[in-house]
Parts: sequence; structure tokens; C-alpha cells
Amino acid sequence: MSSETAIVVENISKSFHTYEKPRDRLLQSLFGSKKTFYKEFKALQDIGFSIQRGETVGIVGRNGSGKSTLLQIICGTLNQTSGMVSTSGRIAALLELGSGFNPDFTGRENVFLNARVLGLSHKEIEDRYQSIVDFAEIGDFIDQPIKTYSSGMLVRLAFSVAINVDPVILVVDEALSVGDELFQRKCFSRIEQIKKQGSTILFVSHSGSTVIELCDRAILIDHGELLFDGDPKTTIGLYQKLLYATADKQVGIREEIRIAATSPILKEDLSRQTEKASQTNQESLSEAFFDANLKSKSTISYEQNGARILQPMIVDDRGRQVNCLVRGESYRYKYDVEFLDNAENVRFGMLLKTTSGIELGGAVSSSLGNQGQSYHSGEKIEAEFSFTCNLNTGIYYLNAGVVGVQAGKETYLHRHLDLAIFRVIPVSNNRVTCHIDFNCAFSSNKIEILEPSRE
Repeated sequence: MSSETAIVVENISKSFHTYEKPRDRLLQSLFGSKKTFYKEFKALQDIGFSIQRGETVGIVGRNGSGKSTLLQIICGTLNQTSGMVSTSGRIAALLELGSGFNPDFTGRENVFLNARVLGLSHKEIEDRYQSIVDFAEIGDFIDQPIKTYSSGMLVRLAFSVAINVDPVILVVDEALSVGDELFQRKCFSRIEQIKKQGSTILFVSHSGSTVIELCDRAILIDHGELLFDGDPKTTIGLYQKLLYATADKQVGIREEIRIAATSPILKEDLSRQTEKASQTNQESLSEAFFDANLKSKSTISYEQNGARILQPMIVDDRGRQVNCLVRGESYRYKYDVEFLDNAENVRFGMLLKTTSGIELGGAVSSSLGNQGQSYHSGEKIEAEFSFTCNLNTGIYYLNAGVVGVQAGKETYLHRHLDLAIFRVIPVSNNRVTCHIDFNCAFSSNKIEILEPSRE
């Protein structure tokens, strides 16, 4: 292993035994290798790659592809079935935050325990203890048993310990998807500092923009197999192509990626094709369209309480149903409402959110305090909200809700969270950052610097 190499993964495979019935596990232990009572599930198949010191590498793939299993093997918390892993330097892992904490110990005791496990001496922990506590921001709870902590407090403390051990290698597995927005930003800022200090970072995320922004290179894993290892933009493009493909096309896409990845010439050609396809899509997809495969899988519905919301959809200015939108264009979000009971002072609402649940904005049919409409049982109306898509490339969700007055109190008659989903189509030469396009424009002026007076 070269002194310039931080992580080497050689032909790693991992298999799990699954049993249909509890008794089959007992029978297996009794019969040993003479008879098989289990089915073998291959979580990883012959994975191999290396990461250089100071390199930031992203790992992407669909749920169940084996990403977390791979990270656990690299960190040493899970043994591989075959193959070898070599690492050089102290590893700080952000896998399941707080999983190494003792619930009966206080926060202070767990800081010393966890930091010792990560390789710090008692003196080093004492020197960094105050920095750990300050970052965690849990106040006097530091001397309380962590079984009394909220999940957010536990996340803060676990992350604070991990990033204060000055890791040579930092492994992050979607751990930053928890916690409030302010703490998430604080965590990413600290990770950026660690990166600037020359540490190696292995980063798993479903956020394509985060991988492209943070990583020097990215690896695509699917069904336990490493399909592609290349620049982040190309890898994310291939990942999204595979993610949104219909089931009958996924096998062909996997084979195309697998073959191209084995040849430097084909790999470079695939990178150019992805870039060209991206540019072509910017031109050919200059108008909104409907993707039947883009469906919300996180819809939460409230109980019907006098009304029922039906048939949500987004339509363009020609009345066509769409869910792939063009930035800057106007659309209408509409849904039907069937009233099951008489309702007074009815208001309709919509709310737009990011994939992480951040609420970006919305509207109601009438402001609070103003008299809304009244409806009779059996009436059915179409609620409609027009909006301009001032959003950056990405996936977004829409809520729908109907409130009314019952027994003198305003309440939800029906509500759906994440009822509709849409994608904002990428644009070429995009200079917009984050979620919302505020139409920011850059300009600069040369400032003349005068020679200092010698009088």
C-alpha cells in the first residue's frame, strides 16, 4: 500500500444468510455444512477501488445497492466474506450516529469513551473536550444520561466527537440527513474544513448536487456491483439515468455502463456521451413534459374529516399534465375536492418542499381571518394555484390541504403531504446555487488604486 494511498478495497464480497423460519437457523447450527437451510444473499460482489490521501470520493446508488454495507466493512464494523481492505490513518465514521454510545452513561462519559475508541488518548480528549461540548450545543445535558436525550441532541454529540478527533479518513453515510437545517449546515461547514486540511473523505449521499459539489470523484454501485468509477458529474448522470429508467430498460443500462467502465476509451466516450446528452437535453427538453415513472413514494394522508382531495396534477399553459418543469415558466397546480359534509369558511392550500422536507413556500385561497367560502355535502370543486417555477434543478414535492370551520373551530377537512412530485429540468451553464432562482446577476468594476502620497 503506497504512502499516498488512504484506502484500498480489493475484491470485496459480502454474503448474508437468510432463513425462512427461526427453526431453520437452529437446524443449520446442528447440521453445519452437511445440509443447507438458508438462502444466500449477495450484498457485495467483487468490489475493488483505491482512494488517495486528500481525495474526496462519493458513493451513489439506489436503496439496497450495498453502499452502507461497504462502508461498514471499510470502517471495520462488519467483516467481509472475501477480499481485503487496507486503510492508513485514523478513521472517524459517521454511520449510525450514537450507535457506539452507552445509554446509561452521561454525555461526558460517552465523549471520553467514544473518543478513546476512535484513538485519542485521555490527555487529547481533555484538550478537546470543551470544543466537543461547544459544537454539540446541548448545555447542561452533557452531565445527564444520554437515554434522556432527544434524537437531535444525540446526533449533535455523536457528530461533535467524530469530527473533533482530527481524522485522517472521514466516512459519512447519509448521517447528515438528520438534525435541523442549522445543524446540518454547521456539519457540512466542518466537513469542508476537514477536506481543506487534507483529510480523505468517503461520502455516501442520494443528493447528486452535494456529491458533485463536494467530491473529486464518484463511484456508482448497483445490486452490490461497482458499475462506474469516474468524475462526479458523469457518475451522477449515469446514476440518475438508472434510477429513473423503467424496469425493462434497467438491465440494458446496467450492461452499457458495465462494459464502458472496463475500457478507458469507452469510459471516456461514455463521459462525453453523458455530457453531450446533458447538453442535448437542455435544448430538446426546453418545454415541460410528463414522466410516468416519476411518482411520489412518501405520501402521507390525513383522515377525511368532511372532504376528500382527489386527482392532483400540474398543468402547463396549454392544459397538459406535466411533472418535469422548465425553470422560469408558469404552471398551475390543481386538485379536486369532494365535500362529504357541509363546510363553512373553507380555505384551500398548497405547500412546496424539497426532498429533505425544507418548506420553500406556498399559498392559501384566503388569508387567515377573512371569510372563506361555504360548501354543501355532495359538492365537488376544482382548486387551482398558479405559480412561476423559480426553482433550481432538482426534485420537489407539493402538499394539498383543505381547512374549514367545525363546531366553531378551524380544522383540516382533508390533507395530503407529498401528494405530488415534480422535477425541474437541468439547464446548461447553470450559475444558480441552492434551491431558488432569485435572478441574481454578477457584475464587477475595476477599482483604480492610487499611489500613496509621498509628501
